[in-house]
Amino acid sequence: MGMTNALGRHILCEIYGCDPEVLNDRKAIERILVDAALVAGAEVREVAFHKFSPQGVSGVVVISESHLAIHTWPELGYAAVDVFTCGERVDPWDACNYITEHFKAQHVTASEVKRGIMAEPRRLQKIG
Repeated sequence: MGMTNALGRHILCEIYGCDPEVLNDRKAIERILVDAALVAGAEVREVAFHKFSPQGVSGVVVISESHLAIHTWPELGYAAVDVFTCGERVDPWDACNYITEHFKAQHVTASEVKRGIMAEPRRLQKIG
């Protein structure tokens, strides 16, 4: 799947009906996101996750190809996930599918945005 002049692919993933216990477990979420990056073929560089009180987890996995980020609302069974990858080698959908599966999600909507679309250089045409 070619990217035609885009630097990267950014998937915004809305994950509903997740297991609330998983969504409130910082270690589990960190492991799932790191594994999702690896499954997609990415190279993990840095990992930072935070557990909120009374509930919820936010975190980011920095990969050589960009990043994966998450914010969870355990009380709603909802997680917002971003997977941004640059280059042709890593497929962000593989990461999204892995995360969705491990959150035991009931419903998912996801959209892909092309990032850094570089237009073809065009010659200016003289008018008249």
